[in-house]
Formats: sequence, C-alpha cells, structure tokens
Amino acid sequence: MSTATSETAFPAGVLFDLDGTLLDSAPDMLAAVNAMRARRGRGPMPLDTLRPHVSKGSRAMVAVAFADVDPVERETWIPEFLSDYERELGRHGAPFAGVEAMLELLERAGTPWGIVTNKPEYLARLLMPVLGWETRCAVLIGGDTLPVRKPDPAPLLVAAERIGVAPASCVYVGDDERDIAAARAAGMPSVVALWGYRLSEDDPIAWRGDVLVEDAVDLCSADAWPAVR
Repeated sequence: MSTATSETAFPAGVLFDLDGTLLDSAPDMLAAVNAMRARRGRGPMPLDTLRPHVSKGSRAMVAVAFADVDPVERETWIPEFLSDYERELGRHGAPFAGVEAMLELLERAGTPWGIVTNKPEYLARLLMPVLGWETRCAVLIGGDTLPVRKPDPAPLLVAAERIGVAPASCVYVGDDERDIAAARAAGMPSVVALWGYRLSEDDPIAWRGDVLVEDAVDLCSADAWPAVR
C-alpha cells in the first residue's frame, strides 16, 4: 500500500497511459512506418503527419501512412508494422519533458505508479529496461493482457488492485479519449495529458476528465492532481 499522506497531496496511486503520456514514442513509430514505405518504393512521411495518430494505435498509423491502400490489405500489414516497430523500440523516442522528475516525486511521496496501455504487453515490457523503469513501474497492463482493453475499465481496475489502491484513490493519466472514458467507467479520477497526441478534431474538454494539464512538469506540483478519496 502507498505511504503517501495528505501532507504530500499526491494520490495514493497513479496509473499512466504510455505512448503520448509518459513516452514520446512517435519517432520510433515513424521509423517503423518509413521502413514499410521504403519497401514499397515510397518516400518517407514527415513526423508531424504521423504524430497525431500515434495514440490511436497501429492500425490508425498504418492507415495514415497508406491511405490509398484497401483497408483489408492494410490489416494484413499490422504484424509487419509491429515487427519493424520492435526493431526501432526506444531508439528514437524519449520520455516527455518533466516525466522523469514527476515520477521521482511520486516515488519519494511513496506513491506507487504503473502503466495501463493498449500497446501489446510484450512491446511495453521491452521498453521498461530501455527507460530504466523495469524495477520502478509497479504494474504493467498491455492491450492484450486481458480479454478487453481501454476504453473498457477492466485494465485500470486490475492494475489498481495489483498495486493495492482502491480505484477512487487512484488517478489515471492519459492523452486519448479512450483513457478518460476508461477512468470514468472505473470510478477513477483522471488527468487529461494535453502534451500528448491528438487529432485536430479532438476536443479534450468534451472528454470530461477531472483535470486538464498542459505539461508533464506541471504534475510535479501536488496541487495539480485531482482530489481523491
């Protein structure tokens, strides 16, 4: 159980989305997509074109990279994308500014933190030693760890149970509407990570998160977190 106290004002537990929340993985994803494009005689696509789609998952990224290809055919390319991404894993991306400082403050407050991502679990686990988080992350739930994934609340509920924190005393931080919907369904306060990946038509205010935060470094202040029970 967490040793965080009301004096710190940090939550008793914190769960994070990974891509677009803790990790700026778009450069790794771009390298994977461009490897696929090169095999098909296509030039590289720019990072700014791919970045807004990263939190939507592998199918969304392959779709934007090959918008002219039949969706049924594109679906057969997903394993290729994941294989290319595994080769590029952690080579180009890095934690967002302020993330490391925030995690260190949570740890000093005695607040366990973990990751709930829709990324396949094996890929998320491969990243942990690259980032130096393998012994720090208290729980990791991937998109295929359970029979369901976000926006279903089950991954968040299982993660909270594993770190020994009641959902209402835990906070989930994510940059996608599915993250906030999952937190709400789990009865878990949420933080909308505005520094993450969003499409131009996304409206984070409409997601009804408890707190909207511009930069990860802002969460170094205990007052920036939503109130928990």
